[in-house]
Amino acid sequence: MRARCPCSSANLGPGFDALALALSLYIDVSVEPADSLSITTEGEGADFPVSPDHMAARVVREVLGHDNVAIEIRSEIPVARGLGSSAALAAATAAAAGATNALTIATRIDGHAENAAASVLGGLVVGTVVDDAAVAAQLELDERLAFVVVIPDRMLSTRDARAALRQEVPLHDAAVNLGRLGLLIAGFANADAFLPSAMQDTLHQPYRIPLFPESERIMRGLVDAGALGSCWSGAGSTLLAVTTAERAAAVRDAGEVLLVETGVNGRVMELAPDRTGLVVTE
Repeated sequence: MRARCPCSSANLGPGFDALALALSLYIDVSVEPADSLSITTEGEGADFPVSPDHMAARVVREVLGHDNVAIEIRSEIPVARGLGSSAALAAATAAAAGATNALTIATRIDGHAENAAASVLGGLVVGTVVDDAAVAAQLELDERLAFVVVIPDRMLSTRDARAALRQEVPLHDAAVNLGRLGLLIAGFANADAFLPSAMQDTLHQPYRIPLFPESERIMRGLVDAGALGSCWSGAGSTLLAVTTAERAAAVRDAGEVLLVETGVNGRVMELAPDRTGLVVTE
């Protein structure tokens, strides 16, 4: 069986560990019976070693209770760049292994319900865990919106990005994020109501910027070039710009210039939202 999932951009500014958006980079996974475990990889992440501890193998054992399978992985999703590669891999592998609850299994293995929800459901989602169960819902996403991602060549692990966060935050900061989150959801539903300030965050971005100091200038430059807002994608190092279809090319070009000006090696891509999510084929 074969399954395909899109990548995801999570947090989206103030939606820390709650909001995510599916975008048009994909991972394809096939799982077939075999005498013993074998894993072949192609594309992004293909240079990483494979072993029985590979996430795909762990997912298969979770679904089937054994790993006597041949797993083939083809991925367009950069690894350790804040684009939900692990959640997409976990969801696609679970579905390819025959699971009917790919969201639950991907959340259990990867730990990020919002990323898993975007990869499974598509579109803009809110995802969380309630009573040990993954719960998610799709939110309205204006058809006029387009997205540009600035993907540095530097990796940033979720573990390091988590370590930079504070265990406690001021009540004022938490309240600010809640207000911005409401504005952001409204802006995603109606591009005319999208405010750049809706993507401001007080819970994670300020603490992670020292891990990628150039990010502030790049995000500011993307908005100056016409983006409706910009933010870190997940735990980074990718940066996301929300724009409209008619402005997307100008924002993409500005991203290219900003990489040069800041001395950051990387690439810039214009991506469409994926509104389909998980696709399974025999």
